[in-house]
Amino acid sequence: MEAAFTRWPKAVVQFEDFQAKWAFETLERYRKKFCMFNDDVQGTAGVALAGLLGTVRAQGRPLSDFVNQKIVVVGAGSAGLGVTKMAVQAVARMAGISEIAATKNFYLIDKDGLVTTERTKIDPAALPFAKNPAEIREGASIVEVVKKVRPHVLLGLSGVGGIFHEEVLKAMRESDSCKPAIFAMSNPTLNAECTAVDAFKHAGGNIVFASGSPFENVELENGKVGHVNQANNMYLFPGIGLGTLLSGARIITDGMLQAAAECLASYMTDEEVQKGILFPSINNIRHITTEVGAAVLRAAVSDDIAEGHGDVGPKDLSHMSKEDTVNYITRNMWFPIYSPLVHEK
Repeated sequence: MEAAFTRWPKAVVQFEDFQAKWAFETLERYRKKFCMFNDDVQGTAGVALAGLLGTVRAQGRPLSDFVNQKIVVVGAGSAGLGVTKMAVQAVARMAGISEIAATKNFYLIDKDGLVTTERTKIDPAALPFAKNPAEIREGASIVEVVKKVRPHVLLGLSGVGGIFHEEVLKAMRESDSCKPAIFAMSNPTLNAECTAVDAFKHAGGNIVFASGSPFENVELENGKVGHVNQANNMYLFPGIGLGTLLSGARIITDGMLQAAAECLASYMTDEEVQKGILFPSINNIRHITTEVGAAVLRAAVSDDIAEGHGDVGPKDLSHMSKEDTVNYITRNMWFPIYSPLVHEK
């Protein structure tokens, strides 16, 4: 890292596919020293947060109601913990409370069941989310937790295919949400916590469904369509990198990452969200990238860490309107233009 930034001081380094232990260790070691981010931890968390905020809109509630959502997270690896941490930070910021207080409505389940303070040899990264065993017993199963909590969202990043089985999905019918959300985000498809067909079949046709793997939309008995949202990091990491680079920021802050997530969450129209569509078509990926990049750049300016890029200084960036920042990002994007293939005889 030191050699890379000595040679390219304004580079943005993206970490990918690191084991959980090393993902968190390297992230904490370098994030305040170098301009870097871990896509498995922060990219996945950002896309998941965008989806979680989208489910609030699908309920017909304002984004500020996110602070009242009860969320069960299954999977305590780098992705699961990253999602939980970013979501808790968002709640803390929205509600103006501490991150410790913001963990109230989050329930973390790993391979040994619900994580509580009674757990021995608890992962330090999971400790902030450990529940009081007086509320729900240590090691409680997914079904137990869902029946007890009646969560608005059941989110899986466990890597265990089919762990959201029929009993779990049917328990989500008793959710306190008018539109329960089921996120089966592990991939590849074999590792998905459940399929889209099973989710709509057992949890009901009024759910919001997102997955890490691609599934076809589901035809429901009433003639309606159960929409499948593929929550893919591609919606965020290009914009995060581009916005950071063009802002001249030397680090990537939590505020910049949350701005990216909120931008993606607000991208869809109310009509689309009401249908259960949380993420845009891949055909719009370049436009999404410009919007996300502009949001990240504005957040860098707001955090007072934007140093500018090339001939554009920090004062220039601070005077840009939202439209100006989008245009600035667009002008600096690489556009793939390929020469036509020539076939020689």
